[in-house]
Amino acid sequence: MAGLLLLCAASALLLAAVGAIPPPEEAARMARFVLHSCDWGALATLSAQEGLRGRPFANIFSLSDGPPGPFGGSGVPYLYLTDMEISVQDLEVNSNASLTVSLAQTPYCRRHRYDPQNPLCAHIIFVGSIVKVNDSEAVLAKKALFSRHPEMESWPKDHNWFFAKFNITNIWVLDYFGGLKIVTPEEYYSVKP
Repeated sequence: MAGLLLLCAASALLLAAVGAIPPPEEAARMARFVLHSCDWGALATLSAQEGLRGRPFANIFSLSDGPPGPFGGSGVPYLYLTDMEISVQDLEVNSNASLTVSLAQTPYCRRHRYDPQNPLCAHIIFVGSIVKVNDSEAVLAKKALFSRHPEMESWPKDHNWFFAKFNITNIWVLDYFGGLKIVTPEEYYSVKP
């Protein structure tokens, strides 16, 4: 029995090494993997809009933590924003937000016939704040975003686009049965994707 468990664990590690998803016991790696696999996420803010003030408001945003491919991700979710966008107006009043990314947007869940709500169709919930990046980090953000979203380069210049990042303070991983796993930002940034 112990030999069989060891063989299963070795197989899981081998699959992870060749590009399959990380095993459930590696929650920090799973969080990095899911973020890097996703091109967009649902960003929830507290609305500052008349009639919705103080209520949750979710919106879809393109994002990137680095160019596509293995080992290309920094783990930092970068966004390209304009003050004209309603959620950005919310963030100007309260920069706190949550960001959810899911393997449901990749072929993985469809291939395995996992419903997006199935825990095996991993999703990650980040909590933190949105901050505008400085000029040196803007170079990294631009490379990360424009490599995945080339259309962004041609968006209207008069919209005053700027690069921002999601400053992560809390991370929850749902990738298996048994409930959410908590990952600290330190654990998250210390693992290799």
